[in-house]
Amino acid sequence: MEYKDYYQLLDVKKDATQKEVKRAYRKLARKYHPDVSSEPNAETKFKEMGEAYEVLKDPEKRAAYDQLGANYKAGQNFTPPPDWDAGFEFSGGGFTNENTSQFSDFFENLFGQQFEPDNPQQRGSNFYNQGGTPSQDHHAKVLIDLEDSYQGTNRSIILRVPEVDPQGHVITKNKTLNVRIPKGVHQGQKIRLTGQGSISPSGGKPGDLYLEIEFNSHSLYKVEGSDVYLELPITPWEAILGAKIKVPIPAGHIDLTIPSDSKSGRKLRLKDRGIPGKIPGDLYVVLRIALPPGDTEHAKAFYQKMEQELAFNPREKMGV
Repeated sequence: MEYKDYYQLLDVKKDATQKEVKRAYRKLARKYHPDVSSEPNAETKFKEMGEAYEVLKDPEKRAAYDQLGANYKAGQNFTPPPDWDAGFEFSGGGFTNENTSQFSDFFENLFGQQFEPDNPQQRGSNFYNQGGTPSQDHHAKVLIDLEDSYQGTNRSIILRVPEVDPQGHVITKNKTLNVRIPKGVHQGQKIRLTGQGSISPSGGKPGDLYLEIEFNSHSLYKVEGSDVYLELPITPWEAILGAKIKVPIPAGHIDLTIPSDSKSGRKLRLKDRGIPGKIPGDLYVVLRIALPPGDTEHAKAFYQKMEQELAFNPREKMGV
């Protein structure tokens, strides 16, 4: 996927004010509008400018785009990092162009899902009033540790809130919240903070803030739904003879029995040891046989003895 330099497409500097972005777009739109332009690539140019303006005119999308692509140039190969939008508070959507589905893969990967409101009917002008004022409810993705889901905890979370300063520049301000992370929370689940949204233009009570939960990457565990997976290294003799060994789990440690004659890749299911809940998930321990290093003369002699006495050919079933 190629990186899109939206500032270059609109011919504005990266510190341009919102008014300067709007003025640049209107000027280029008059030049390249397919109905009036004689430029040979007018339709392509017009579509690219529309995509750039869709991002840069909105302070929330522009702030996220700026922090994501600071070190990239147009045309470079680009892959957004996992959870790149975590920590940003958005008022949701803000799309005013009905043809965003025709935009590039770059746009779709960054803004096609994350910035859309939960209710499809709120997209476009129904979600933003005519002055561009955001709706009441806000959204943010936050990262927590897997262990937080097992135990439940109170967390101090810092969100970055994009806004426009008096000079018209897009800035971000930090917002600190003390949040109760409930036991058994899942990836993708949303925690509702009542009254932490914004007040609508018509007045009334402020909206809510919805925090979408994602887990930090873990050095030991992988999560699939409610289930948790652990790759456990074991010795060859533990695999062949069987053993009882201590194993880490997100909730602490357990003593696990390794059946004799276990093969590498074998899964041992620990029922209800996954993410807690009314229907708890399971923990799967995937066995991986680890060979002792052969970095000493004694170890090499031991392996040579195994070779002679066991006469083991792991490729026998392959006919070689």
